[in-house]
Amino acid sequence: MERVFRSLKTEWIPTLGYRTAHEAQRDISHYLMHRYNWIRPHQLNGGLAPAQAEKKLNVVSEIS
Repeated sequence: MERVFRSLKTEWIPTLGYRTAHEAQRDISHYLMHRYNWIRPHQLNGGLAPAQAEKKLNVVSEIS
């Protein structure tokens, strides 16, 4: 989790922060659920995003 928060703070959150809590929630949710899980490559997964690596494992193990 610490790594996720570090990435969030250094890669995504604006330097001056957000104007509203709603804006922050929407933007951070997008980062975590879309960018971090589906797009951002991770070294541990051989350069795949977490969701892509999990999807690949499910295909190999025949889990749907």
